[in-house]
Parts: sequence; C-alpha cells; structure tokens
Amino acid sequence: MRAQTKERAVARIGELACRGLDLVSFWDEAAEAVSSAVPHYMAPCWFTLDPASLLVTSHYDHGQIPELPPEWLAHEYYEDDVHSLTSVARSERGVSTLHEASGGDPSRSPRWQANMQYGGDQELLVALRTRAWEAWGVLGLYREPGERPFDREELELLRALSPQLAEGARRGLLVGEASDPEGPDAPGLVVLDEQWGVESLTPGVERWLAELPDGEWATRRKLPPAVLSVAGRALRTVDKRDAPGEVAVARVLSREGRWIVLHGAALVAGGARRVAVIVEPAHPARIAPLLMAAFGLTEREQEVTRLVLSGDSTAEIAERLFLSPHTVQQHLKRIFEKTGVRSRRELVGKVFFGHYEPRLRDNERRATRRESLRGEPMPGEPTR
Repeated sequence: MRAQTKERAVARIGELACRGLDLVSFWDEAAEAVSSAVPHYMAPCWFTLDPASLLVTSHYDHGQIPELPPEWLAHEYYEDDVHSLTSVARSERGVSTLHEASGGDPSRSPRWQANMQYGGDQELLVALRTRAWEAWGVLGLYREPGERPFDREELELLRALSPQLAEGARRGLLVGEASDPEGPDAPGLVVLDEQWGVESLTPGVERWLAELPDGEWATRRKLPPAVLSVAGRALRTVDKRDAPGEVAVARVLSREGRWIVLHGAALVAGGARRVAVIVEPAHPARIAPLLMAAFGLTEREQEVTRLVLSGDSTAEIAERLFLSPHTVQQHLKRIFEKTGVRSRRELVGKVFFGHYEPRLRDNERRATRRESLRGEPMPGEPTR
C-alpha cells in the first residue's frame, strides 16, 4: 500500500469526523475512504456498541443485509467462537482476522460457515475506539474465497483509522439523539459559530440551559458559562482542519440540584469552524438502571454483571472490583438465581435479547428510513 493512499484515507476520515454528520451519513461517506485503501467484498459492515457493556446497539451495511439474521445474533451471544465482536473490542490490539484467530483453519468457526453463505471467506474485524479507549463500534470487512489475505499493512492502516472512526460514530450518535429527542430527558443541542453566536438550538434544549447556573438565555439570550467553557475546550483540541479534536466533557450541578453533563465537539467543514454542545442529565451507564429494574440486582451485582457482559473473567472481575475470586463467584451465583440463568453465556444472551436486540432492530429500521440512530439499550422489561 502506498503511503499516499494511507495518508489520504486518514485525512479523509478525520475530515468527515469533524462535520457533525448523522451516523448513517458518516458511515456512507467513511465507507468510500475505507474501500479505497482496503479492498473488500460487498460493503463494509458497521456495528455500534454500548461502551459500558460492549453489546451491539446497531448494524448497518449500506443496504446489503438490512436485518441481521436471528441465527447470527444467537450465535454471537449464546455460543462460543474464536472470533467475536466483544473479543476484538476488548483486545489489546483491537484488530483481528478470522483466519488468524482460528490458527489458519476458519472451518473451526461457525461464524465462517455463516459468512460463506453470503459469499465471504475472510473476515476482518477492527474495534472503533477513541483515544480514551472507549469502544463505540466495530467495523467488519470481508473477502471472497481465493482472494489474497488481509495483510499486516492493511490491518495497521485500520488501526490508525480507528480513533477517527470512533469519534465520528460517537458524535453521530450524540448529535442524532439531540436532534431527534426520545423522551422527556433527551439531550439538547446548541451549535455555536466562530464568533460564539448561537447558530441553532434543538427543541427542548432551553430547558437544560435554564437549569445551568449563571445563564440567562430565556431573558437576555446569555448562555451559561459552562456551555462556553466546553465549547472553547473542544475547539482548542483541533490541531488541523482534517483531524477531529477530542470531545470535551463537563459535569455541572444544576440550579435544581441535579448533575448535568455537557459534551463539546468541534465541527469543521467548508473552512468554517463551529462547535456543537450537547447538554443532558447525568446518568450512570444506562445498562445499570435496566439491570436494577428488570432483575432487582444490587449495585455490586450490577457491576459484576456489566463486567461479565464485556467479557471479563472471574479473575479480571476480582482484580477490577478489589474482591476475592470466591466473592465474585458468590455474586455470580446470586445473579444467576435472580436472572433465571445457569451460565455466563446465558446471562449475556438474556441481557442482549431483552434490551439490546429491540434497540438493534429499531435502529435497523431507522437506518432504512435515514433517521437518527440510538446508542443506548432499549428501556423496558426484558422480552425473553
């Protein structure tokens, strides 16, 4: 691969991540840049993940397979395989091929059998992780039988693209949810121009601006200092036009006595610099209240469950939570009793099919209609 090709791909993805595109539009634009640098079969397959659990919240492959087959999901979350989205998302390297993971014998993998039904032989998965190591998605690329294997240079290019792709995905989800709010506590969006003037507001954002201290938006059109501070920090992280800066985050105690979180992201397009500030009520990882409401898990049991969902072993959970392995096993026993399962794999499947598959299916329909996608699990009682 020529160095020029790599540089163009990295610059193009970085420029796209700065535009503030909705997620489907970002995937469409990014696919062209990825395909020019890493040839593959059919279309790229994009997944978003909930960073708190590493479970899938959306899937998009440019109309090739609008809905993931149920058996694919059952395999991913009820069976063991040498190659899975979660294992790649949590791996140190963050990129893997099925041939590599299977020791050169992909027929060992049920996943390979499923891929072959669609004409794909080789599979490459790359975790889309921000520089803060949060996994917001996975990109899957495929090649037909007889095609050359994905090589080390191509894998390293995709690793280089990962942070920009992750930032584009994260911003697409944030901006999409603020622009098309779902529920009374949905986030709001303020877009500022280069002169710090308000360019646009989404419906309902005035509610959050009124709660932030020292602002007088309703009477004097004066933005709260916290909004301007986050906006300024976001703009200062932009080194150049085609490189996305970091998402600046602030947590502020509101006039009502609750915590509000602000996310600032620079938007650079057509030579103009703008900044988007998303304002929303603070909440723990959204999987936590679902686990409590659905199964009555204690706070510690929720922590253990979340780590099980993201693939941690008993020893890893013990180390993270400063517990003994025996204590972790006791927590797992009570979790299994409360959730009605007999194993970790069943627990992962129950949580996924109860709260994440409904969101995945909703997002598949949204993608077909070119609507904003959602990054959180679906609220409500488990369906299975």
